[in-house]
Parts: sequence; structure tokens; C-alpha cells
Amino acid sequence: MIVGANGTGKSSIVCAICLGLAGKTSFIGRGDKVGLYVKRGYSKGHIELEIYRRPRNLIVRREISVVNNQSVWQINGEHATQKMVEEQTSALNIQVGNLCQFLPQEKVGEFAKMSKIELLEATEKSVGPPEMYKFHSDLKNYREKEKELENTCKEKSAALEKMKQRNERNEQDVQRYYERQRHLDKIKMLERKRPWVEYEVARQEHEEVKRVRDQLKQELKALKEAQAPMTRKIQTVERQCREQETKIKEKGSEIKNITQECKQKQDDLERKDKEVEEVQQRLRMKKDEEIDRQKRISNTKKMIEDLQKELNTTRNYDHVQPEIDQISSALRRVQQDKGAVDSEKVELRREKENLEKEKKKVMINIKRLEDMMHIKEENLRNYFRDTYNAVLWLRQNRNRFRGHIYEPIMLELNMKDSRNAKYIENHIPMNDMRAFVCVNMDDMGAFLSEVRDKQRLKVNAVCAPSISAAGRPPTRPIQELQMYGFVSYLRELIDAPEPVMSYLCEQYKVYDVPIGTARTKMMIEKVISETQLRQIYTGEERYSVKKSIYSNKIISSNTQLKDAKFLTVQVDVDERRRLEDLSKEVTSNLNAVESRIAEFSEKQRLLERKDNELRTKKKELLEMKSRRRQIEQKISTKNDSLKQMEMDTINIEEEERKANAKMKAIHNQKAKLVSELTQLIRTCLSLNMEKVGFVLENTSLTYQKNRLETEYKESAAEQKMKEQQYAELDEKKRRLLNMCKERMKAAREACDLDPNESDIPSELMTAFQSLPNSLDEIDASLNEERSRASCFTGLSSSVRVPIFFFQQKLCTCFEKSLHSFMLKALIPHIPLKKCELENYKLNISQVKEKWLNPLKQLVEQINEKFSEYFRSMQCAGEIDLHTDNEEEYDKYGIRIRVKFRSSTQLHELTPHHQSGGERSVSTMLYLMALQELNRCPFRVVDEINQGMDPTNERRVFEMVVRTACKENTSQYFFITPKLLQNLTYSDNMTVLCVYNGPHMLPPGRWNLKAFLRRRRRVQVHN
Repeated sequence: MIVGANGTGKSSIVCAICLGLAGKTSFIGRGDKVGLYVKRGYSKGHIELEIYRRPRNLIVRREISVVNNQSVWQINGEHATQKMVEEQTSALNIQVGNLCQFLPQEKVGEFAKMSKIELLEATEKSVGPPEMYKFHSDLKNYREKEKELENTCKEKSAALEKMKQRNERNEQDVQRYYERQRHLDKIKMLERKRPWVEYEVARQEHEEVKRVRDQLKQELKALKEAQAPMTRKIQTVERQCREQETKIKEKGSEIKNITQECKQKQDDLERKDKEVEEVQQRLRMKKDEEIDRQKRISNTKKMIEDLQKELNTTRNYDHVQPEIDQISSALRRVQQDKGAVDSEKVELRREKENLEKEKKKVMINIKRLEDMMHIKEENLRNYFRDTYNAVLWLRQNRNRFRGHIYEPIMLELNMKDSRNAKYIENHIPMNDMRAFVCVNMDDMGAFLSEVRDKQRLKVNAVCAPSISAAGRPPTRPIQELQMYGFVSYLRELIDAPEPVMSYLCEQYKVYDVPIGTARTKMMIEKVISETQLRQIYTGEERYSVKKSIYSNKIISSNTQLKDAKFLTVQVDVDERRRLEDLSKEVTSNLNAVESRIAEFSEKQRLLERKDNELRTKKKELLEMKSRRRQIEQKISTKNDSLKQMEMDTINIEEEERKANAKMKAIHNQKAKLVSELTQLIRTCLSLNMEKVGFVLENTSLTYQKNRLETEYKESAAEQKMKEQQYAELDEKKRRLLNMCKERMKAAREACDLDPNESDIPSELMTAFQSLPNSLDEIDASLNEERSRASCFTGLSSSVRVPIFFFQQKLCTCFEKSLHSFMLKALIPHIPLKKCELENYKLNISQVKEKWLNPLKQLVEQINEKFSEYFRSMQCAGEIDLHTDNEEEYDKYGIRIRVKFRSSTQLHELTPHHQSGGERSVSTMLYLMALQELNRCPFRVVDEINQGMDPTNERRVFEMVVRTACKENTSQYFFITPKLLQNLTYSDNMTVLCVYNGPHMLPPGRWNLKAFLRRRRRVQVHN
């Protein structure tokens, strides 16, 4: 038994045994190259194993080179090869690749994953007789050959039956063959005549195309001769059209000049009409002005009369002056009060404006801070949508909880300096960064029930400690650590509500994790050894320090800090709190000022009303006092106005005489303009008549020209079309000529005629006369003959031979002799194959008996031991030989079925049904069942008790000791990192304790002889 703590090198012994006995690195499952098993820092390593053997022990030495992964072997001090070592181990029945003999730590799980077939083969190699696995392999090979022979016999029998049936059909096929040959001969003759008929058709078509082309050529010549006079006529008409168009343009220019003069005369007449209208308008205005003056004089006289009457009835009001003075004094007092109120209101408004500006400024600062919070919330929404939805729900439903539930820690935390955010995010896991913090456990349960169970949100929540840890002091003041470059603890970098800070202090010790600088990193080894801190942060790294429970050695690991993503937004909590308090204070002062302004506004309204009442009364008194004087002034003013109007009289008759004289002069000028305009119109009409004549002549010439051009274009189009037709016919004639030549050539080739021979042989002409003369008739005959020939299908291959060289009788004999030969060759071959198959079956039954009976006995012995071991553990287990088909020898396997609870049924051992500990127990008990049957010199099992519970581990250990320590059993290596107390040990056990640590002697200084001498001296002194 080899015992030692994890990492001391127990499994190195297992690796040495495997590699020293020429095992592959894949058997161990650690490294793929042998050089990787040499101790780090050395270029070479060696293994030496001594195996007990009579009459002389076997000593194997293997030296491994790291550089080229090469090995040097020695057997009993002499140079050897790896193959020689493998032969020696095989002779001793050592199988380091068999999990039933050699089970390394990394292969424990693979034993349970072995299939039934693999387990059977491993068991046969491990505990079966040497010939058992060979018999199994032979049976699998025999079975494959047996299948091949069975398939061959079936194929040969089927082929024989087919040949017999084919031989019966061949006699009829010969007759059908000759009938079919007659149809094929006729088809051949039709195919020979067909090219000659095609040639004749192409020749006739060529002659017809040539005739049409020559006729079209004559028509083209006549068209070209008729086009010359028409061209000359068109040129003459075009010259006459150009002359007429020149004359039309000249007349058009003269008409345009006269038309412009006419338009000028018309404009002059319109201006004269407007002058007459203006004279008439001025006269009407004079008349209207005189009528209006008479009306105003009449109205003014009437008003003077009315005012005189009112003056006579109005009395004197000089006695109201004292009352007016009193009202004036009262108005002055009211004005003074209003001025005072206005001053107060102006002052209050100024104060209100200042407060509003201050409030606006505070709100802007608060909004700026809220925008930063929105950025943090947006990050939460982008990365953790469920947590963000839970935050929204919490804000609307806070009244449902007795205590306060804080939002996720990443929202509640605020960095005093955003540059330090990476320390917090690397220290606190993201699951807690997005966790809600509750102060009441019942609230946390209700909250999680709502958001997790009902809303199906993936949300975390934690509960703050009942006793606050937020103020917990660090184990050492930061001043003591400043000499190492530390500047602060994590807690001093953040602001958070008291329950949140309490949770972080309790869970993550943020009060006791210091933050260092580049200086700290430079002296990190000194810091770790002297400060005894568990966690340390430098500028860009995090150090975790642990102490080994075995050697008390300090072990440190460092990781690179990740960049911060969520806490980079910095919100000044104190500033926000101050701004919120200031906002409340400013709002309160603003409400007070607005209340005072409202009071002064009411007071101002009352003073305004009183002022209006006094002014109205004063106005009434003043109007009463000044009424008589105003009437007298109005009468005087109206009299002056009346005199002025009587002086401004207008002479209507004189004005009418002047207007008539002006209009008469204007009418004389208009008459002269009309006479000139009439003369111009007559001239313009004469010119238009001449132009119309020229236009008519030009139209006639244009029509004549267009008609001639149309006729010319039609003639040219007809000529072009005929030229195109001529080209097409010429091309067609050329193609038909080539076709005739090709078909003549094809016809001669089809009839095997000499190209220089011009006439068709008489025998062909005689044969062609009995055949149809048109292509359609020939094609119909070909289809008919081919259809008849195709009806003769299914002829035997022996009939389809070159029969032209034999007479009919000889062909029939040849066919029969061919089939007879094949039948004679095949009939004796089938019994030989069947005999060979029977011999294989006999061999299989003999080998099967030699293999299966011992195998069943071996499985029964293993089952007895296996079941006995399971019963001793109050469990049940059995092993059987399992197969679905007894003849399929590659499907045989060992099935292990176990149950560890009385309430369950036996289940097959698989990697999925049983737990890891149950699989380890089953594996160990199976190996124990093989122990007494094993033929190998030793067995190795490495750390198989790792997954067992203490009860099963104790039972299995006692079983291993009891079984392995019996006489005549193989040597057993049991490797374990741990042992239970009060286990049962045997005198036949050797316990090796593997030690490793900083105080152990290095291998180079280990001297066993010196230790023995020292031990003898101690015994002598005692």
C-alpha cells in the first residue's frame, strides 16, 4: 500500500511501472510523450524495475532522453530493445494496457465506460487460460469465413438454376434469331437507299432556288433603271420650294414691320382715351366737392344753434371746487400707497427671479447626476435585462414590503474615483454586483417568489447582516502598510448605503483588502511574506495568498485585472444629497415669496379700484365745472369754421367750360390717329394676300415633292427587299449545293461505292426498285421493320455470337456445347464449397466447445466471488455472459448488474445510471473477484477510493486486504491519498509512505547505506 498526500508523487510510481515495462503513454492518460515524465529541469531520467522470476529475477532499466523522446533499454545489465522487453513482459503475462490488471488514476472512469465486449476481452487476457483469448479470436475469424462460404454457396446454387433455365430457352431463340436477321437486312437496305432519296430531294430544291434567284436578279435591274428620272424630278421640285420659301419670308418681314406700326397707333389711341377719362374725373370731383361744402355749412349752422340753446340752459358750478380739492388729496395718498406696494412687488419679483435661477441651476446639476445614473441603468438593461425589469417592478411596488429593498449593488455603489472601478469589479463577482440587497429576510423571500417564480426572471438577491459590519475596522491601519506602497482599502474607494456596505464588508472583506501601486508590485515577495495579507491589489494585478496545509508553505497566485465596464460612471453622492436639500430649501423660499407677491397683488388691486373710483368722481366734478366754458369755446370754433367754408366756394360752370375745351383737342388728335391706322391696315391686308399666294404655291410644290419622295422610298425599299431576298437565295443555293455534295458522298459511303464511280451498280438499282421512293414512305418502312426486329428480345447471349461463320446446324451444336461446358464446370464446384462449409462448422463447434465451456466456468467463478463481496456489503451484484446471438462471437460480452438499495432492481453498470462512488465500488469488487483467478504477477490500482463514502471505503479496504493477502495470489499495489482511522491491516502488507516538501532531502543527497550505518550506531549505543 502506497500512501501520500496529493502532489507528493504516488502516481509517479504507477507511471514508472507502466513505462518501465514498455507500456504506452496512452495507458497512463497523462502525457503523450515519454520526455514529459522526466523531472522538470533534467535532460534525462531513468527507471529500473526488478521482477521476481525463477530461477533468476528480471531487471529492466529504461533511460529516457527529454530532447528527442528516445529510450535506451537494458535487461539484466545488457543492451536490449523495446520489443525484447515486450516479449519478456508478455511471457510473464504482464499486461499494463489491460485495465483489469493495471488501473491508473486517470483510467478509473474509463473502466466503467468499457463495453461488455471490451470487458470480456480484458477479463480473458487477465485471468483466462492463455489459449482462451486465442480461441475467441479464432472463432470470430471462423465466423466471418463461414458467412462468406454460406453466401458463396447460395450464389453458386442460384447461378446453376439460372443456367438450366437458360439452356431450355436457347433452342427457340435460334429460330427467332434468323427471323430477326431478315428484318435487319431489310432495314439495312432501306438505310442505304434513304441517302440517295435525300440527295435527289436536295438536288431538286437546289434547281428551284437557282431559277427563282435568276428571276429576282432581272427584277432588280429593272428597278434600278426606273429610279434615275424620279431623282431628277425631286431635285427640281426642291429648288422651286426653296425659292417660294424665300419670297414668303420677305413678305412676312414686311407684314411684321407694318403690324408693329399699327400696334403703336393703337397704343396712342388708348392713351388719348385715358386723357379724356381723367378730364371727366376731375370735373366730377369738383362737383362733388361743392355739394359736400354746402352740406357741411348746413350742418355747422345747425350745431351752432344747438350749442347756443344748451348754453342758455347751463348754470354755474363754481361751488364744487372744495370737493375736488379733497378728492385730489385722497388721490395723492392712494398714489403714494401704490408706489410703496409697487416697490415691494418689484423687490419680491427680483427675489423670485433669483430663486428661480438658483432652482434651475440646482435642477440642472441634479439632472446631470441623474443622467449618470441613467447610464448605469442602461448598462444594466443591456447586459442583464431580467435584473433591469425587476428594478422597474420594484420601483412601482415598494409599498408591498415591510423593509427597504435596495436596488442592485452595481446601481447603489458609487465610485469616489472612476479610475478605481476595476478593483471593485474584479473583487465582487458579477452575480452579486447585480444582486438586490434586502434588510429583511421575509421581504427577500417574497421578492424572489414574485420575480423568480411568477415572472420567470433570472434575478439574484442577498440579505444584509442583522448586525452591521459597515464600520468594522481593518486588521491593520493603512498607515502601517504605506511603506509597501499601499494607499487605501477597498472600502474607502466607494460610497454605498449602510446595509449594502455592511454586506460587502461581511461577504468580501472590503474593509481589509488593500490597494497598492507599482511600488507594491516591485516588492511583492516581501509584501506577501511580511504582511500575511490574503488578498492584494497592485496597479494592474490581483494577488491571492494561501498557506499549504501540508507544508505550511506560502502559495501565491496572480491574475491580470480586467477593465471595468459598469462602475466607470462616477456619481457624487454627497453632492447629490446637498443639491436635493438645496432644491427643497429653494422651493420653500420660492413658495413663500410667491405667497407675499399674491398678498401685495391683492392690496394693489384694492388701491387701483379706490384710485379709479376717486378719479371717476373727480372727472365728473371737473366736467360739471367746465361744461359752460366748453360750450362757449365750441360755439366760437364752429363760427370760425363756418366763415372759412363760406369763403371756399367753387365755380362749376367755369370748370365745365375748361374741361370741354381739353376734351375737344384730344378728340381731334384721336381722329388723325384713326386715319393713319386705317391706311396701315389696308397695306397689311394687301401684303398678307400676296403671302397667301406664295404659301399656296409652296404647299403644292411640297405635296408634289413628298409624293415623289414617297414613291422613291417605296421603290428603294422594294429594291432593298429584293436585294436581301437575292442574297438569301444565293446563300440558300450555296448551302443546298454543299448539301447535295455531302448527301452524294454519304449515299456512296452507305453503299460502299468508289468516290470516282458515277453510276449506281445495277444490283443496287434492282434492290432499290422494290423499296419505297419517298422519304416518308422509307421512314415508315424503317419504323415498321425496326419495331418487328425489336420484338425479338430476350435472346440468349450464346445465340448472339458471330453466326455468319457457321451453318445453322453448327450454331446449334456450338450453343449446346457451350452451356454443357458451363454446367459441367459449375455442378461439381458447389458440393466442394458445401463440404468446405461443413468443415468450417465442425471446426467452429470444436473451438467453441474449447472456448465457451471454460469461459462459462470462469464467469461463474467470478460471479460467485463478485456476488459474495456484494452480499457482504448488504448490496447485490451479479455477472453473466451476455449475447443476443450465440453464433455471433464478436457480440459476446460480460454484463455487470448491481444494486445498492433494497428498494431497487438490479441495473447494468453504466457511466450514467450509477453514481461515481457506486461505480468505484463495483470496479473494485470486480477486480477483487479476479484477484484469486489472476495469472499476472502483480496488479496496480491507483486512487480508486476517491469517490466512495466512508462506509463503502472501509468495507472495500477490508476486502482488498483479506483477498490480496491470501497465499498464492498476485502482488497488489494499492495507492491512496487518504486512509480512514482504525482500518484492518495484515502482516503480509507493506506500507510505503511517500513524503514530499521543502524540508525533504533532494534525491542527489539520499544515501541509503549511510542511513543504515547511522541506524546501527544508534542501536549499539542503546
